[in-house]
Amino acid sequence: MGTVLLIASGKGGVGKSTLTSALAIALGRKDASVCIVDADIGLRSQDTLLGVSDSVVYDLMDVARKGCNVRQALVRLPGEEDVSLMAASQFARAKELDAKDFARIIRELKATFGYVLIDCPAGIERSLRVLASSEVDGAIAVCTPDEVSIKDARRLCQVLKERKVKTPELIVNRLNPLLIKAGEMQPAADIAGELHLKLLGEVPEDVNIYRALLTNRRFMDLDCEAAKAVTRIAARLRGNEIQLPAYGSHRLNWLERRRLKKLTEV
Repeated sequence: MGTVLLIASGKGGVGKSTLTSALAIALGRKDASVCIVDADIGLRSQDTLLGVSDSVVYDLMDVARKGCNVRQALVRLPGEEDVSLMAASQFARAKELDAKDFARIIRELKATFGYVLIDCPAGIERSLRVLASSEVDGAIAVCTPDEVSIKDARRLCQVLKERKVKTPELIVNRLNPLLIKAGEMQPAADIAGELHLKLLGEVPEDVNIYRALLTNRRFMDLDCEAAKAVTRIAARLRGNEIQLPAYGSHRLNWLERRRLKKLTEV
């Protein structure tokens, strides 16, 4: 049986969906079979992020309504043979997804794939409560290093606890090492401590992520720091002891010291 993980955030705009697709690719490249379930009904994005929009015929709601079977709704990623997607419906509403139907789908996927990553809609509305079924083995909370996101992550953890989901592990996204060095941004380890969560990984702000989105590419195909960070997270999920980079704690080189000086003069 595979491992089912909810990937959730208290607020939108923290990069949760982008990280979900990247993490699936990283796991697939480590010989793990992975299925992404896009559960953001009405606002699906994974098919676009993964470049398979034209291949989607059936979606999650079609399977839930028994309009097709699970296998028919899966889209395999070109060039990533171990990664599949079950897309969200663009035209349904979250309230139309029945919790028992969703649990049935996840149970079947769990028997087929090593990892099932559920890309949850942002927030803690009814849709998240439906997704947190007994088939879920754990969760990953994604937040950015700002007060609003941290506060919402705390509330997310409370909802998951109410639904008897195992305490999530944390990914802190969009870290800026220079701002951390300047004392204007909290390090990832401090945020994890504040939330009382295990730090699964930290991902730096990286312009290559946006470049990839603009050019319809996957940033995991680029030689960039964000891709390396996600690869490390995938290795930790697989049980490997990989040291955290602790962005902002390393000694600055000459160019970084100049940048820091200019930053603090603003």
